Amino acid sequence: MWTIGPLGFAAPWLLLGLVALPVLWILLRAVPPAPIRRRFPGVALLLGLSDQETQADRTPWWLLLLRMLAVAAVIIGFAGPVLNPQDETPGSGPLLVLVDGTWADARDWDRRSDRIDAALAEASRQGRTAALVSLTELPADGLSFQAADAVAQRLPSLEPRAWEPDDTAVVDWAEGLEGSFDTFWVSDGLDRESRDPVLEALESRGDVTVFESPRPIIALRPARFEDGTVSVTAIRPEPGTPAERTVAAMGLDPGGVERRLAAADVTFEADATEAELQLSLPPELRNRVTRFEIEGTRTAGAVTLTDDALQRREVALIAGREDREELELLAPLHYLREALEPTADLVDGDLTDVLLANPDVIVFADVAQLAPGEAEDVRAWVEDGGMLLRFAGPRLAASDVSRTEEDPLMPVRLRAGGRTVGGAMSWGEPKTLAPFPDDSPFAGLPVPDDVTVNAQVMAQPDPTLADRVIAQLADGTPLVTAKDVEQGQVVLVHVTANAEWSTLPLSGLFVQILERLAVSTRPAVPEAEDLEGTTWSPEEVLTAFGRIEDAGTLPGVAGPRLAEEEPGPGLPPGLYAGEDRRIALNVIDEERTLATTSWPARIAVEGLDVTRETILKGWVLGAALALLLIDILASLALSGRLRGPRAAAAGVALLAMLGGMPQGAQAQDGEGDQLAVRATSEVVLAHVLTGDPEIDRTAEAGLRGLSNTLFRRTSIEPAAPLGVDIEEDELAFFPILYWPITADQPLPSADAYDKLNRYLRSGGMIVFDTRDADIAGFGASSPEGRRLQAIAQPLDIPPLEPLPQDHVLTRTFYLLQDFPGRHAGREVWVEAAPPDAQQVEGMPFRDLNDGVTPVVIGGNDWAAAWAVDEQGSYLYPVGRGMAGERQRELAYRFGVNLVMHVLTGNYKSDQVHVPALLDRLGQ
Repeated sequence: MWTIGPLGFAAPWLLLGLVALPVLWILLRAVPPAPIRRRFPGVALLLGLSDQETQADRTPWWLLLLRMLAVAAVIIGFAGPVLNPQDETPGSGPLLVLVDGTWADARDWDRRSDRIDAALAEASRQGRTAALVSLTELPADGLSFQAADAVAQRLPSLEPRAWEPDDTAVVDWAEGLEGSFDTFWVSDGLDRESRDPVLEALESRGDVTVFESPRPIIALRPARFEDGTVSVTAIRPEPGTPAERTVAAMGLDPGGVERRLAAADVTFEADATEAELQLSLPPELRNRVTRFEIEGTRTAGAVTLTDDALQRREVALIAGREDREELELLAPLHYLREALEPTADLVDGDLTDVLLANPDVIVFADVAQLAPGEAEDVRAWVEDGGMLLRFAGPRLAASDVSRTEEDPLMPVRLRAGGRTVGGAMSWGEPKTLAPFPDDSPFAGLPVPDDVTVNAQVMAQPDPTLADRVIAQLADGTPLVTAKDVEQGQVVLVHVTANAEWSTLPLSGLFVQILERLAVSTRPAVPEAEDLEGTTWSPEEVLTAFGRIEDAGTLPGVAGPRLAEEEPGPGLPPGLYAGEDRRIALNVIDEERTLATTSWPARIAVEGLDVTRETILKGWVLGAALALLLIDILASLALSGRLRGPRAAAAGVALLAMLGGMPQGAQAQDGEGDQLAVRATSEVVLAHVLTGDPEIDRTAEAGLRGLSNTLFRRTSIEPAAPLGVDIEEDELAFFPILYWPITADQPLPSADAYDKLNRYLRSGGMIVFDTRDADIAGFGASSPEGRRLQAIAQPLDIPPLEPLPQDHVLTRTFYLLQDFPGRHAGREVWVEAAPPDAQQVEGMPFRDLNDGVTPVVIGGNDWAAAWAVDEQGSYLYPVGRGMAGERQRELAYRFGVNLVMHVLTGNYKSDQVHVPALLDRLGQ
């Protein structure tokens, strides 16, 4: 291809025709000799007469120039002009496209995908085979090179992961490669220990070219609570120019809707790679924060989840006797305060004031009797979800509390008097603790040898006692007992909270027991031994793009893994829950630093910019046609033949041809008359803009694919789909709205809800798609499901039911019983049938009314199954092999049924159709 600056020509030899233009100009300018002027008297008879036709003695220069331009445009057009032709990288043989595939790639994943697609397209033109490998998902077998076109089909399903590659596994994989091939390495720009050995292994197989993005990488370390403030540290790989980013604290408001609770700017100095932000948040607001994120940065590294280390619990301490300052170490609450002050918010006051504050935990240190009114209030507080933690002491041992019958605020009945072991007045030695059983909340905690007990209150033997003991002494006597009281819990430690009866408060085990009881929270990342014997279930996981998704059915993990292992395929970053606590596993830990990769000088490092080729042949030939048309009109005008009706006809023809010229893509601004004209002139399918560019592009591509299918298979000829803003655009123009639900899309305004309700009442249909059928059942078990409930609450939606087998949607065009999309197996909900809809005996369907269900709710991600690009290629994989193709076909059929249903109503429920339907069903 021959190029001139940004312009190239596929057939440059045709440009030699331009040399003939001067010759053509001379030929067109050639005229016969000028006539000699002679005066002839008879000419006077012709004076005053007008000639209906005129003929110029020579062609005007501007008309000649017009013709030259038309001929030049034809020559240039057939020469195959191309704007921004791509220089192909020379090479032959197999090509390995290697992607880091980490969270750092997510910041500009679209550009990386475009660069990979361009590399595979170039390999296809060169006839090279290719392989596509992500370092975060290494293939189980060796490299499998295939046709580059086939490899490109897998690109839409390739996504970055919210973790980084295992250096050891990556090095072993690279060193085991065989054969010769070139490598295009799309790097995330972060340095790792595996970089050099992997590069060395790849260079031994062929040439290596690296692609990196110049966009900066910024991440957040886990939030810390220190000295009454929340500290969040932002990091970047290398110092540079001063930079400022906004860090937002996200959480749930009292109504359960996620909002931005606080925000502040963090500033990097010119020579700094770290910047710290300190936020002073009240406890009520701090306990609602679920994550901190850098606004405008869509990566998992820019999000740090919070857990119980930040969401400190409010604990009230109440003692049975006054503290004596001169004997501070003997005070009932001294060791409790020392253990809890760093990790909990302590509430002071008497019992009445404490209950008004509604703390998470109330601790009684040797409190025996409560007034009747106080006891009822405490019991009601426990039943509502509070935890009452009681410590024994001389007062409790001497009282009659829970003796003859079990007190509601005690977990067990007690023997009178208590027990004393060791010392001058008793036989035996002080008792040690027994190992904690597996079903105890203290399971896995090591038992120090120096923890001994010399006095305790004794539990009365009871059939329920064994189930309530969660810790005991070496001789089998209970040390800690607990019972559930509706939503709350009552726990009794059978020794004092100070060192009078045992050495437990003097040991680190005392703090660990409080943590396991969820009285306090862990002040730092737990050690592996602290989590020994525990299992943690993932509640939410973090994607590479920084989105929080429901963990679904992911299996639980052993506690030590959370402390020892880094995030990976079997341990995704997210929020893990134990019995009473939650631990956040973030992409970036407290000690993490970032460093950029320093590639050797011999390695070519290119950017990710991809300039798309634009073929100009059609435009240039179209311009030549327009110039020739103008030439015809100009010639007619010069000859005097373009008058009267001919002029009007010529003008109409010119406008018609100009209207048929290629038009550039028009932005779907959805404003005013343009939207109305476009939406009402043809059938237009529309999707609701969610604010997420990736979801919106998928929805548009899905409706494009469905429109193409309707055009080919039915009498409906839809135009290109439109994206509509429910806040600004009129909805009445569209028969159907496809609304993909995202977990973080904002709730519509009051005006938008009025518009949506008018749309539903006037016969429109909204298809809500939560796209979560692969991880959730119907309901609020996923973030998208919860967001749908919040969005749909103010809508005028009729009662719903799972789509019955005799619903008209099962037969409006195709006979269907399954309604899959990219996912299968999820129920689809529609308007419930009228209660008087009866099935006539002998008829297969009920006699329904002529209405159209205003909403269809599901989670099968239909748009992804329908989605095609401009060339008609599928964008997303569906299932595997022929089963996947069958699933995609059923998804298209369901889409056709949807559109036919909204356009034709329930006419297929008329009994006149029954014979034909029975014949098709083979009945």
